[in-house]
Amino acid sequence: MNFDPKNFSNSSYIKRVEKPWGYELHFVPEDMPYMGKLIHIDKNKRLSLQVHDKKQETQMLINGKCNLIQENNKGRLITIEMRPFEGYTAMIGQKHRLRAVTDCDVVEVSTPELGTTWRLEDDYKRPDETEQMRKSKNRGWKDS
Repeated sequence: MNFDPKNFSNSSYIKRVEKPWGYELHFVPEDMPYMGKLIHIDKNKRLSLQVHDKKQETQMLINGKCNLIQENNKGRLITIEMRPFEGYTAMIGQKHRLRAVTDCDVVEVSTPELGTTWRLEDDYKRPDETEQMRKSKNRGWKDS
């Protein structure tokens, strides 16, 4: 095997993104072909009910108590009490949201942050999130 070490890195990476329900810690740089983040949700807060047109994700509860509201294969939303250290996957086109019962931390791994996040319901009145909006945020615009 012959690999070019010029692209090797020994640097760490972390980016904190403030959210109205808590915050995210992105531990994978945006230019990678995958994403990894820790999602901290404050007690009794919830993320938007959302669906992705290009992103697929798997989440795992690390600590605290959290419910996953997710569309089943009959098109109905069901509530799943997440069990620590077990993976829960949202497929492309599958409605989902996280709701914190207590302060909690969830690790998410996914395909890149591509396409549109359609916010079907949002407690904070945020618009759908497009790739163009993400690029603008990464150029120094304030995250909201």
